[in-house]
Amino acid sequence: MSAPSEATTPDDVPVDLPAQLQADLTASMRARDELRTTVLRSLLTAVRTAEVAGTSARQLPEEEVLAVLRSEAKKRRESSAAFADAGRAERSEREAAEEGVIAAYLPAQLDDAALAALVEQEVAAAAAAGRTGPGAMGAVMSAVRPRVGQLAEGGRVAAEVRRQLQQG
Repeated sequence: MSAPSEATTPDDVPVDLPAQLQADLTASMRARDELRTTVLRSLLTAVRTAEVAGTSARQLPEEEVLAVLRSEAKKRRESSAAFADAGRAERSEREAAEEGVIAAYLPAQLDDAALAALVEQEVAAAAAAGRTGPGAMGAVMSAVRPRVGQLAEGGRVAAEVRRQLQQG
């Protein structure tokens, strides 16, 4: 699996994500890379669908395009798990490979240690304010979420908060 191409303008400023997806689609078609071609086509379709959703068509800002890509990656991850649970390993591996292609276009996620450290700080702050145990989940989540932003999925953040609140 190769990383997205480094499509840039003369000023070395990255081009917009849909244009990069389109350029990479063309390259994957020329390379006859069936997996990347299929994934990139579905990503471009999802982005275009989001662009025309609502009352009028518009070009999505990069953050909304990234949200579409995150959604597509999540679909692949959930499908992979469902196929694995159903004993369809080959299809599960295909979904995981598709998620890998999408992940190359997403910003790097926080690693587990960094996420745990952020959550630990907010759990300590909540405890200092008198909120402890599972009842502090909402307060800790509302404090952690802005600090984490899009660098960790909500499910991962919630699982780490829950784990630390149950421990302490």
